Amino acid sequence: MVDKNPNEKRVGWLSRIAPGVRKIVSRRNDTPDNLWVKDPDSGEMLYRPDLEAALWVTPSGRHMRINAEQRLKSTFDKGRYAAIETPDVPEDPLKFSDGKPYRDRLNAARKAAGRKDAMAIGYGEIQGVYAVVLVQDFSFMGGSLGTAAGEAFIAAAREAIGRGVPLVCFTAAGGARMQEGALSLMQMARSTLAVNELKAARLPYVVVLTDPTTGGVTASYAMLGDIHLAEPGALIGFAGARVIESTIREKLPEGFQRAEYLQAKGMVDRVVARADLPKVLGQVLGMLMDGRRTAA
Repeated sequence: MVDKNPNEKRVGWLSRIAPGVRKIVSRRNDTPDNLWVKDPDSGEMLYRPDLEAALWVTPSGRHMRINAEQRLKSTFDKGRYAAIETPDVPEDPLKFSDGKPYRDRLNAARKAAGRKDAMAIGYGEIQGVYAVVLVQDFSFMGGSLGTAAGEAFIAAAREAIGRGVPLVCFTAAGGARMQEGALSLMQMARSTLAVNELKAARLPYVVVLTDPTTGGVTASYAMLGDIHLAEPGALIGFAGARVIESTIREKLPEGFQRAEYLQAKGMVDRVVARADLPKVLGQVLGMLMDGRRTAA
């Protein structure tokens, strides 16, 4: 028996008796790999378009993390807003490396998140009330607070002051960015001064605490709002529960540092489901503005 040409492409038996099958099978990669998302609570596989329509809230009630663009679109009326550019800052000022250069980590994070840093700013209407909205994107290096995030916060506050409108801040962070050392810690004080500028201008500052809001962000602008809203189940605190337990040598209460527990203790004014946030924000901003006209 003579062997076939080794360079000839082999075909399966099914393709030989039904040539059209091969063409159909080759299209299997047209189906997106991420069409299904696993519910972190129930383990159930959720159809991604349905989850997106539900604003990434699972049937079990888990408010999954969303990126800055999704947050801005779901907050502003009809999803329309004007994006405001965040300021540029010096990169890798300390020439830091923790086994991998900080500059390389920044480039990888930018490629993964599709943005230059953790903050995004938008301007538009929320239930007819004009506002500047600042969103902290946890998908960018855990939403960590660095010089870029600090500059973005100041820029958003001054944009609100210049337009005579409220500032709404959606927080989500693991804390300060260690690769920038003391420079990241300085942003706590700088953002606090920016909040004081808003108060001096008699403009509302409303904070929406999302999962997770921790560390230096909680210790600064996340807790300086006129009103504090939170999404259901959001983790909110400074140090982690295990650190606290090992320090005080006591078992913490059930649900400690979760939004509902903090509302009961007076740290959060109201826990609001994601779908209801635009309506509640519109009511709160309208009340705080007390009928004052805002710039278009």
